[in-house]
Amino acid sequence: GIKERRFATRFEDTTATMGAEAAKIAIERAGITAKDVDFIIFATLSPDYYFPGCGVLVQRILGMGEIGALDIRNQCSGFIYGISIADQFIKTGMYKNILLIGSETHSYALDFTTRGRNVSVIFGDGAGAVVLQPTEKDNQGILSTHLHSDGNAAELLSMPNPGFHAGKFWNEKKPIQPDQPYGGMFITEDLVKKDDLYPNMDGPAVFKKAVVKFPEVIQEALHENGLKPADIDMLIPHQANLRIAQFVQQQLQLKDHQVHNNIQKYGNTTAASVPIALCEAWELGKIHEGNLVCLAAFGSGFTWGSALLRW
Repeated sequence: GIKERRFATRFEDTTATMGAEAAKIAIERAGITAKDVDFIIFATLSPDYYFPGCGVLVQRILGMGEIGALDIRNQCSGFIYGISIADQFIKTGMYKNILLIGSETHSYALDFTTRGRNVSVIFGDGAGAVVLQPTEKDNQGILSTHLHSDGNAAELLSMPNPGFHAGKFWNEKKPIQPDQPYGGMFITEDLVKKDDLYPNMDGPAVFKKAVVKFPEVIQEALHENGLKPADIDMLIPHQANLRIAQFVQQQLQLKDHQVHNNIQKYGNTTAASVPIALCEAWELGKIHEGNLVCLAAFGSGFTWGSALLRW
């Protein structure tokens, strides 16, 4: 279902810089300044550096104070996890203006040869951001969040490099540094040949799990709040695959006007897909004050989750 997608300008745009640009828009629309933000949550699987995280880079770019910054590595469901974390911080009174960003630059690490076509054709680059604040209205805000994981299938959608998985990176026969015989994470010809430098995905297995857990976690959120699928005004599913989104819509018996999909325009932007789709739906006038909005995602890990909110 992907007709077009975006790739960042190489050596100019990064996950952090795109996240910062999205943050500027979110901060302006929230009616505050960068100085008013008191905590940053940054969801990404494609950070500028292996460490430090992107949150501190955004703090630097936007000239914020010495506030806390937290990076989340939960891939496609990272933004949903970020909402849940921010919700708890706000409800406990710890923070008042939390900047939550989802940003990705997949194009820097995709295998564009025919060998990697089953993965490379899916992903795009992009960023989205929101500012979460406490509300004085009892009938508005985040109603509940629901988070899950299943590590038994972790390797079905994974990227071994960079990492320290013993079975892949240790005890290489020809270490780069002869005086370091203990091995280490070395980029070798063997790793390249085995395709361990790029994302690996068992598409059918991921699809099989997603079409079960996606509607399940949405129903969990509805049940928690005494609601039913027909009560949803707008469902924003993670844009992983149009067939998955359509299957979920069918399972929940939702009409087309109750679901917003934009994978056709952007591809799968993992942690950025939900905030991008949410922003687009709002800009198109599909979301209004008082609407029941459900956000849901499923991805590598496996991890999945949902957030139900009253706009």
